[in-house]
Amino acid sequence: MSRTDSSEKSTDGGTGDVFSFEASEEISTSQRYREFFYEAFYLPAREAWRDWRMKVGLIIIFGYVLMGLVAWVSSSEFGVLADVTLVEFPTSNQFGGFEYNNQGPFQSWDYPLGTDSTGRNIMAAIVHATPDMLKMTFAGGIYVVVVATVVGTVSGYKGGRVDSFLTTVSDIVMTIPGLPLVIVLATTIDPRNPYLVGPLLVIGWWAGLSRTIRSQVLSIREESYVEASRTMGISTPRIIQKDILPNLMPYIMVNFVMSARQVIFNGVGLYFLGVLAHGSYSDNWGVMMQFAYTHASALLIPDRSYQLLMPMAAIVGLSFGLILFSQGTDRLFNPRVRQRGTGSTKQEEDSDDEVTTTIT
Repeated sequence: MSRTDSSEKSTDGGTGDVFSFEASEEISTSQRYREFFYEAFYLPAREAWRDWRMKVGLIIIFGYVLMGLVAWVSSSEFGVLADVTLVEFPTSNQFGGFEYNNQGPFQSWDYPLGTDSTGRNIMAAIVHATPDMLKMTFAGGIYVVVVATVVGTVSGYKGGRVDSFLTTVSDIVMTIPGLPLVIVLATTIDPRNPYLVGPLLVIGWWAGLSRTIRSQVLSIREESYVEASRTMGISTPRIIQKDILPNLMPYIMVNFVMSARQVIFNGVGLYFLGVLAHGSYSDNWGVMMQFAYTHASALLIPDRSYQLLMPMAAIVGLSFGLILFSQGTDRLFNPRVRQRGTGSTKQEEDSDDEVTTTIT
């Protein structure tokens, strides 16, 4: 038999190209990648974007990120950016005279949100305080959900002595009063880096969340698909990653937002009280509120109340955007909500097409 003839013989005695199996295998592999991308990224993002809460939340958050970028570019000292000033840093009497002190909002494009009692631009101060506020918020929220997820997931899945030890640690942390501990640590450490201030403001916040995650993991680990993964010898980290964490993600995202909001409120409150040290008027929105209260008597003089209300509006706006974003992520991580919104997944549609073809 010739080489050409032998290459056209299949293993079962039929004719065909011996490389046809490899080609079909390559096609099926690429199809699997397309399926994975469709189900893991495209479909969740599409369904999440259909929710108006996700759209509005992302727009609000993007607005604050944009303010942070404007402030960073305006205060940057690197290369070409050193000569770029999009929003001037607020200074006393920056508009040239005492007549610009305590000017109300919406009177001039130079100070759209008004000026304080020393003539500083309130809009510029809010913008320049945004980068550190975003850093604090992000760092604090990430700290809480990472520690709580690791402790709660490992405790609930492993059980035994590991569970007893981690549960005891969580219980001890929960018994420590949160705000007094934060005040003591803040006055002792005197942190200035926002990436350190954020976790410090919610240093014990993870304990309650870890206990809740543990209780959910205790029920999830008894599910049939988790038992099947254990039977097949899949490693514990892989089971946690593929089978347990996806079911916890909606709850984790909601608590990330709640932790981030707690960072905002604690930070503003402690800066307002003077517990956290600051260097300038635009260090934090809480510093702006404290200055309006002590120097401008904004609570006593109605015409100056805007000096309190403007930073408060910035706080409420960021918090509201985070809440809408967390509500919109339910479509992103919850398969039931996602399928209810689309009607069926791509695999189900392909199966329906195959059944229709067979019947025809």
